[in-house]
Amino acid sequence: MKKYALIVAALFALTACNTIAGVGQDVKSGGQAVTNAAHSVQRAM
Repeated sequence: MKKYALIVAALFALTACNTIAGVGQDVKSGGQAVTNAAHSVQRAM
C-alpha cells in the first residue's frame, strides 16, 4: 500500500511541475506582449 501511495504522490508532483512550467510560459508570453506594445507606442511618438 505504501508503494502505491508513493507512486501516486510522484505522479501528482510531476503533474504540478508541468502545470507550473505552463504557467511560467504563459506569464512570459504576456510580458512579451506588453513589452512589444510599449515599444510600438514609443516608436509612434
